[in-house]
Amino acid sequence: MSSLHKFFASIKRFYYLKILRRKYYRSGKCNCCGLCCEKIYVKHGKNIIKDEELFEKLKTMHSFYEDLEVVDKDDTGLVFRCNNLDLVTRKCKIHKHRVKICRNYPQEEIFMMGAQLSEECGYSFTPIVPFSEVFKKVLKSKNLNSDCKFFIE
Repeated sequence: MSSLHKFFASIKRFYYLKILRRKYYRSGKCNCCGLCCEKIYVKHGKNIIKDEELFEKLKTMHSFYEDLEVVDKDDTGLVFRCNNLDLVTRKCKIHKHRVKICRNYPQEEIFMMGAQLSEECGYSFTPIVPFSEVFKKVLKSKNLNSDCKFFIE
């Protein structure tokens, strides 16, 4: 890796970690599988929508919620399907005019809550700081570097 490439990589890392406060790089592109439009959780404010009464109120406040249909409920909250997904073509009916939540999918926050991307999804998340680097830092802070060296090799 050239020194110029290392320099730009360090700037990118700083920007993602310190400015954007991210923990993962998102890479890839949409494969148009439509799975992200089914079995989804939706946050309002800082919380996932958990009850239908709140959802009904939200539908009157913003048109985005009118496009969602409750299909299930679990320990996490209400599970939705977007009515803009064409079930035959598996494509979004309003793709050019889709809302911000769809434009930004998949979001790191949902990934960090334990959600997984489907195997068909063209996106992936990679930690900005690799586990080995975090592990070395912990070992160093605990003065365990020499005793646990075999873990990081």
